Amino acid sequence: MGVLLHSYLFLIGLALGSFFNVVGLRVPIKRSIVAPRSSCPTCERELSPYELVPVFSYLFQRGKCRGCSSSISPIYACVEIVTALLFTTAPILVGWSKELMISYGLISLLVIIFISDITYMLIPNRILLFFAAYFVLGRIVVPMDPWYSPLIGAVGGFLLLLLIAVISNGGMGGGDIKLFAVLGVVFGYQELILVFFFSTLFGTIIGITGLLIGKVKRKQHIPFGPSVALAALITYFYGKQLLQWYFDFLI
Repeated sequence: MGVLLHSYLFLIGLALGSFFNVVGLRVPIKRSIVAPRSSCPTCERELSPYELVPVFSYLFQRGKCRGCSSSISPIYACVEIVTALLFTTAPILVGWSKELMISYGLISLLVIIFISDITYMLIPNRILLFFAAYFVLGRIVVPMDPWYSPLIGAVGGFLLLLLIAVISNGGMGGGDIKLFAVLGVVFGYQELILVFFFSTLFGTIIGITGLLIGKVKRKQHIPFGPSVALAALITYFYGKQLLQWYFDFLI
């Protein structure tokens, strides 16, 4: 039964990962997520149903369009696999409880903003507003201790990133500022600090690596969303253990 259930969750994750790709690619440019059907960005040929099967279509076509043979970015297939893995492992890590609705909402948000930010360097307000409402409702159903922690987290996350944006003269985007406000509702003020720490750490590593290999120029803006997404996932699933380890180390 357990294997069957987790296989089912994996397939749901694959399908949703494909859908999140569409949302992340279309919402920032104000296109409908329903119509028209997906097409090749190079030759604009409308894709047939069997070309839209998550991951398998990419593998069967060897990462190329059947019409014009142009390469298809592997990022989208990777997003589908990662989403499937996260949906499958979330119940194992947080348990079969009401908190799972927060887990799946967080995974969905992070996958979508990852796609939109690496593609357009933009985190759409429509996405953030939708998930803000979702998480506020979620924290009413699954309250934190203390209950006001999400409120402080949302305000604190917004003000912290806003302060950094002012000091850095625009080095932090408006989408990043609002994203941290939304994450504050999920994490509360304590774990949000850990999200911020890991985000800046990963962002620094990515920036320095990009400079060293010549992919990033000095003073070039790089998307911060992927770093935030990775930091948020690590903190959500392992933050309490990391904080406990840190406090035990201090003592």
